[in-house]
Amino acid sequence: MKRPRKPTSEHSDKPSVTLSGTVEKVIPSPHPSLPEKAQIAVEEADHMYRELRIENSLEDENGNHVSLKPGAEVDVTIEADSDDTAPKNGKPAASAPASK
Repeated sequence: MKRPRKPTSEHSDKPSVTLSGTVEKVIPSPHPSLPEKAQIAVEEADHMYRELRIENSLEDENGNHVSLKPGAEVDVTIEADSDDTAPKNGKPAASAPASK
């Protein structure tokens, strides 16, 4: 089930977008020295590029290490510095100097 797109990050002034995702599976470590991975399907990504694999290690509000479970609904946030973005309408960004 597709969840609505979340508003951009409230913790940063950087341009951002938050997309919905679901943990498809947890991939066991192939070796004790390597971490377990979580495969996340990003619902709004192109079909061929929707899976992300990340280390399955998070921290809760108390600083405890936790891991994602298969089927968990997650938010994937992408942030960029303002200098690394361009306006979609073709106008110069407010912080960029106007060209002569």
